[in-house]
Amino acid sequence: IFFDGLREKEEPYRFLAVEGTFNMLEHGGQKILPVIPQLIIPVKTALNTRDPSVIAIVLKVLQQLVVSGEMIGEALVPYYRQILPVLNIFKNKNINVGDCIVYGQRKRQNLGDLIFETLELLELNGGEDAFINIKYMIPTFESCVLN
Repeated sequence: IFFDGLREKEEPYRFLAVEGTFNMLEHGGQKILPVIPQLIIPVKTALNTRDPSVIAIVLKVLQQLVVSGEMIGEALVPYYRQILPVLNIFKNKNINVGDCIVYGQRKRQNLGDLIFETLELLELNGGEDAFINIKYMIPTFESCVLN
């Protein structure tokens, strides 16, 4: 239910969904791995909204999901084909302001940077097949492990 609410934009529903998701990931432990297949459809649906604020939240949830338990990163590899196409669209969505200050950086709202961080975490925690699968979906991705 919490993962379905990630695409919600209206308060307080958005807050409850995001906080509930992060709390579940924090305290879920070994119970997360068996339900990975059921989490993919809500994540894919939220990413397909193509709303930058929703995508940013989903990327933060994916980062937390990958590091929340052992083998979760490897369990996500077969689902890269459903998750990553939207990231390929937004990966270059960085804010170019020259020498100005962007205060959204501290809130981690820059989509390009969030996507890069998420792909690195997916590669680091996804085992040996992760890079090949990421590279297939995002051809311009360069490995942070192999280089």
